[in-house]
Amino acid sequence: MQRIVLAMSGGVDSSAAALLLQREGFEVVGVFMRHGEQSAQSCNLPGAPNLLLPVVQGRTDHKQGCCSASDAMDARRVADKLGIPFYALDLQADFARIVDYFATEYVRGRTPNPCVQCNNWIKFGRLFDYADSIGAQFVATGHYAQIQSIAGGPTLQRGVDRSKDQSYVLAGIKREYLTRMLLPIGAYTKPTIRALAAEAGLRVADKRDSQEICFVTTGHHGEFVRARSGKSTAGNFVTLDGQIVGQHAGIESYTIGQRKGLGIALGEPVFVVRIDPETYDVTLGPRESLACSHLSAVDVNWLIEVPTETLDCLAQIRYNSPPVPAQVRVLRECEIEVKFLEPVLGIAPGQLCVLYAENQVLGGGWIR
Repeated sequence: MQRIVLAMSGGVDSSAAALLLQREGFEVVGVFMRHGEQSAQSCNLPGAPNLLLPVVQGRTDHKQGCCSASDAMDARRVADKLGIPFYALDLQADFARIVDYFATEYVRGRTPNPCVQCNNWIKFGRLFDYADSIGAQFVATGHYAQIQSIAGGPTLQRGVDRSKDQSYVLAGIKREYLTRMLLPIGAYTKPTIRALAAEAGLRVADKRDSQEICFVTTGHHGEFVRARSGKSTAGNFVTLDGQIVGQHAGIESYTIGQRKGLGIALGEPVFVVRIDPETYDVTLGPRESLACSHLSAVDVNWLIEVPTETLDCLAQIRYNSPPVPAQVRVLRECEIEVKFLEPVLGIAPGQLCVLYAENQVLGGGWIR
């Protein structure tokens, strides 16, 4: 029987993943990734000597995220129901790296994506280290995406449920990990996953999906970044022609393309067009001023062989943005220039630009 490490968040998706993997005959080891305060309790996994695995303690201020104490208890109940071992990994130091990245990017006037980095550094980074330490052949998660083998080897593909597809946030994983990744729920729709969990008697079948960034416990990321960085980035709202039309408490509260929450009335809808990390000016303009025909991206991660010629593909500039036709030119292995066939709105430095060939993820880089 092959052993597999499954990241369990306490939600219905990872719980159904445990059920499906168990039915396929895997020896499933459930792991909850803990990032909160130190715990007084710990346990050890047989076969992994000297590996301390703290159990999560409660936080009274935690909103609906994916790593709360109640989530840990839900995950444990599912594991008990299915009769699989369950452990909590203390990844506080690793999560600190993500939190620092999150705060630093906002102070730089960029829009970070901590979920992508969590996948890159932890879920498909540290978990593989952990899997190796206990002799597990695979690592699995409850993401709505698929691993499919073609002539050139395993590929990352969109999930069947396009409304829940999460292939975008997996575009930064290392290509060599594809051979050891399993994404068991990617071939199902969300309603089917909930039905499977309900039929198996899992209490999380109707649990609400997580909405908040797991470490921003108040739900207000601007306040969080200001407290974390200890730096004031308060400045002015300005128009495209440089006219000052108001003040703001900090650039970390804004992202390119934002309309809501500006607190500015100019007689017409306005959007965040630019964020200046030097002057802390937030430039506002009409919707059409957001249009861009190209972008550059760096730290590109390829899930195919690096193209040697111009690549015709689809490019997706945010998790919730539609993929659009584009031409990609490789400047260096880790740097690309993306030209859109038609201008797109709301390109935000710091977000990931993911490249697709129909449903296959080709790679992705961080928008510069």
